[in-house]
Amino acid sequence: MSPVHDGAVKLPPFGFVCVHEHPLAAGIEREAEWMAAAAHGERAFAHLWQGTPGWVVPRRTTALAHWDDVAAHHGSALQVRRSGGGLVPQGPGIWNLSLAWPAAGATAADMHAVYAALCEALAAAFARLGVRATPQAVQGSFCDGRWNLAVHGRKLVGTAQAWRRFGAQQVVLAHALIIVGADPVALTDRANALEAELGHDRPYRADTLTSLAREAHDLIDLEARTLEVLAEQFARVVPPRPAKELDDGDARIRDGAARPG
Repeated sequence: MSPVHDGAVKLPPFGFVCVHEHPLAAGIEREAEWMAAAAHGERAFAHLWQGTPGWVVPRRTTALAHWDDVAAHHGSALQVRRSGGGLVPQGPGIWNLSLAWPAAGATAADMHAVYAALCEALAAAFARLGVRATPQAVQGSFCDGRWNLAVHGRKLVGTAQAWRRFGAQQVVLAHALIIVGADPVALTDRANALEAELGHDRPYRADTLTSLAREAHDLIDLEARTLEVLAEQFARVVPPRPAKELDDGDARIRDGAARPG
């Protein structure tokens, strides 16, 4: 399966989205497993998951002078990812969307098109919650980048990509970190604290972040509704039919779109 059509990169059909009910202590390791499954199964996978409290940092962080001491102090609360960017907190109120698919026809030049397609799909889901989000950099936010999704200039979503070959098969991982109910001030304090431990004088500003809880504060059962619209958005490429949930260990599999888009 290739997401390349007429020279333009699009997100592939996912069919269903696996929603993990319990936090994943090693979410980054699981992403590597999902990439391998996409390569060997030659199909696309989509997962919504939360991490246990901690941080995810880019691999270059491990070369810092203070890394060994910081890693020993925090243990499994620190995870290292393949992609670039900066550190990001994990924990309650933050949801991660991980999309992995074989992309035999794509090249590194298609990376921006993948980001654009991911942001477009996420923005469409948030619009159903009454939230208008647009791609932009947000100076002063943790892990800032061109392909954040922001609301009124405040960061709501951060995105990242990793490309990896499994033999002859190339796989793309597109990741979004979504601030659903977490407190932007607490997130910023945690990010600043770890940066200080790593020896960085890089204070982030809490006023550069927002959350769905702030932007859709009148919405009842916000987290459940957010997961619903995200699952439907990324599975809506299959013909609409009644949603069903299948027991898959610690995850619910949302198959098809609950309502036509």
